[in-house]
Parts: sequence; C-alpha cells; structure tokens
Amino acid sequence: MDGVRKGLAGLSAIGLAAVTLSGCGGGDGGSGSGDQLSGTVKVDGSSTVAPLSTAAAELFGEEQPKVRVTVGTSGTGGGFEKFCKGETDISDASRPIKDEEKKACADGKVTYDEFMVANDALTVVVPKSNDWAGCLTVDQLKKMWEPGSKVSNWKQIDPRFPDEPLKLFGAGTDSGTFDYFTEKINGEEGKSRTDYSPSEDDNVTVQGVAGSKGGLGYFGYSYFEENTDKVKALKIDGGDGCVAPSVKAAQDGTYKPLSRPLFIYPSQKALDRDEVEAFVEYYVENNADVAKDAKFIPLNSAQEKELKATFDKFKSGKE
Repeated sequence: MDGVRKGLAGLSAIGLAAVTLSGCGGGDGGSGSGDQLSGTVKVDGSSTVAPLSTAAAELFGEEQPKVRVTVGTSGTGGGFEKFCKGETDISDASRPIKDEEKKACADGKVTYDEFMVANDALTVVVPKSNDWAGCLTVDQLKKMWEPGSKVSNWKQIDPRFPDEPLKLFGAGTDSGTFDYFTEKINGEEGKSRTDYSPSEDDNVTVQGVAGSKGGLGYFGYSYFEENTDKVKALKIDGGDGCVAPSVKAAQDGTYKPLSRPLFIYPSQKALDRDEVEAFVEYYVENNADVAKDAKFIPLNSAQEKELKATFDKFKSGKE
C-alpha cells in the first residue's frame, strides 16, 4: 500500500531549530535488550507532537544515555518534506500523510511505518478575560474562519456578544493542525481566511490570544493544559450540544469534530538501526507513560492494543 505498512489505518515556526535530548541516567539497556546503544535519532515535524516525542526521548534516555535524540518542529508538512528526502529518521505528524507526500517519499525511495501514539483534542481558546463566550458552534467558527470572511467583531458572531474587535491567531500553513482545523471547520483542507496571525509555534499563539481581549485561537490540547493560567478553552457544539475538550471526550470521540489522532512515521531504513528501533519500541511499549509525562491524551485500550500488535507484527517481519 504505497510502500507503507499501515500502523493504524483509519485512525509551529521554530523551523530548523531542534531540541537535543540525551539521558542523564544509566540503565541496563533499553526496550528489554540489555544492551547499551549509541548513535543519533533525528525526529522532526509537527509542533503539536514534538512535546510527546521530547518526553519519549527523555524517558528513553534514562535507559539509553548514549543515544542522542533530536526533536525539531518544522510543522507536519515541513517535517514530511525533510523525511521524504531521507534527512530524518522519524516524522512527527498531527494528521495522516497526504498522497503528494506519499509520492515524494516513493520518489525518494523512503518507505515507512505509521503508528498512532496519542489522541488530541484540538482546542479553541480565548483569553481569561473573555467572560461572554463559553461555547461556539461549528457554524460560528466557520463564520469566523472561512475564506473571505469579513467578520471582525464578536458582535457579528452573536448579537448578545459585546462590541469587541475579533483578533484571530492560528496555525501556519505548514502545520497539520492548520490542515485538520480547516477541513473540519471550513469543510476543505487548507482553505481559510488569510488575515489572521499564523505561527508554527503554538506558544506564539498562546501569547497572542492571551494578550488580546478579543483574541481567539486554536492548538493542541497539551498546550492548553500548560497555559490554563493564560487562556480558557471553549466548548464546541458539533451538532449534539456543547462539549468541552477533555481526555475522555477525545478518547470516546464525543468532542467533535475536533478530536484527532497523532502519529509518528519512522522510516524502514532507519528502523534497521538498533538505536532507532529501540527508541520506537520504547515509544510504543511505554506510550501511556509518555503521554502522561507530556500531558497528552493517551490512547484508549483498543487503540493501544492495535498499536502494540502492529509493532509486534513489524518486529516479527524483521526476524
């Protein structure tokens, strides 16, 4: 299937900067191998998934202190561009790989595996000072964000809202978060009004929203969890009433349409290296601890079972 062993089918501007991580502890080897490994694992891609991979790298480093893991945040699209050129070992993604990216990887003779490693609740936020908006419908969000929208004031969204200028902050166009949000809210991936403040770095979005009384933005749930002192999350009405983003609502799909899966894509060539295979195996086998450490929404029991079965199938295929 396009040179891919699908892991779980169906289911931003820091740019070139990378966070380098290595363990400070020692152990008797990682992933049950009993061997001390060395080498470098290069990860890049989604700024949403980066904290998850960073947590995995730090925890893995406690067992394998000689393995150096770098985590960059070029955005999902930027990460796949590097990955398909063979420049990285693993691509973090907040959406599944696109057909044109599959083709780029095929052209670059890069084959890969897809693993869903966590859930996310794409969270719409406003500043703490916003005391009028508690829940927005998908139609109201579309009115704000659709291409050509001229909405510039909260009162245009709901006459009960105050006469307050609307200032929008969101993901950059290289971001999987941008792709997912535009598809689910505007009905077509990549289609959005352009007169907003974009960034691949979600921390910039946090700062923008928090600093604007009429601000509104969106990013992954973990960034909201880290910034509850600066912003508040809105409930979303996807047709069945207002639902707040939460671990449970993301895992059971009731937070719609903004619940989404998060992925890592290791290249098969990279997985032939012991240090990369050990890191990915640690990521998979300890996904719940990694998610908890990074304040992400873990897989539900069925998703976790499928993830581990997929990785076991991959390992048996190598033996």
